[in-house]
Amino acid sequence: MSPQTPRSSLVLGFALLAPPAVAAGLHLLGDRVTSTTAVLVLVLVVVATSASGLRGAGLAAALSAGVWFDFFLVEPRLSLTIADPDEVETTVLLLVTGLSVSEIALWGRRQQARASRRSGYLDGVLRTADVVAAGPADPAGLARQVAGQLVDLLGVAGCRFEPAGRREGGTSATVLHRDGSVTRYGAPLDVDRHGLPTDDLVALDVGRDGTRYGRFLLAASTRVVRPSAQQRRVAALLADQVAAAFAARGAPPPVARASGSR
Repeated sequence: MSPQTPRSSLVLGFALLAPPAVAAGLHLLGDRVTSTTAVLVLVLVVVATSASGLRGAGLAAALSAGVWFDFFLVEPRLSLTIADPDEVETTVLLLVTGLSVSEIALWGRRQQARASRRSGYLDGVLRTADVVAAGPADPAGLARQVAGQLVDLLGVAGCRFEPAGRREGGTSATVLHRDGSVTRYGAPLDVDRHGLPTDDLVALDVGRDGTRYGRFLLAASTRVVRPSAQQRRVAALLADQVAAAFAARGAPPPVARASGSR
């Protein structure tokens, strides 16, 4: 069972049970609660559910709030019929507002997650650049560090650095280029749709000023991964930092490997 399953079940349970509980409580208060107040309280329940980041739970809360508002707080009460046309408008407005709030909350969480990922990518590049800027870096240690970063960054199963002149990985038909594009047998590969190939190593060349120092070989053999164009460009930037270390040292390191925990 996924670690997220218990949490998802709890949030979905809240989404289904909280609106009727709140609506029933407002119903018991009688005429002291106006329709406007009831709508605002139920929208708060939808917002609280949507903050979990689960779209299904947010939508369930919005639908549940609309139904139970009608049942408990619209005349005739304790039925799903609506006598006053104005109450129909209020009920529809609650439903639309709940659904809109749910989508806006989810959009906000996605934007936050995207910004966090971008910050993580930048931190990785800056850490590597700091190593190079500090002085002549140990190419072997830097290659090992970057190989591990590439595993985490791209979600691949493993990565190793192969110095120029060695061909332990054979000829790779798939190449990750500096602009983030990927080709296979020279033809563009739509990574967003098809993912990185699982039957071939992906080569990321490491070179500087016309000198080739080697390549990273990325293995996505255990599952299909679809790193974004931004992730692939960051991978190329990391390879450039390794090339800078090679240029400063002038000699390729021994083979450095990194494997994912996937």
